[in-house]
Amino acid sequence: MTEKELSYVEDALAHEQYFQAQCKETARQLQDAALRASVEEMGRKHKQLFQSFYDLL
Repeated sequence: MTEKELSYVEDALAHEQYFQAQCKETARQLQDAALRASVEEMGRKHKQLFQSFYDLL
């Protein structure tokens, strides 16, 4: 993997970590159970994406 490609993967990892954290925090604040479940599902998808990017390393 080139340095540039590695840089892209590192950026993607950082973004996915950020999105996970945002989903977790947002879900914690939501009162509506259906909306909270949707945001929690988005967080799980970002966790899966993080793992996919991590597996490239």
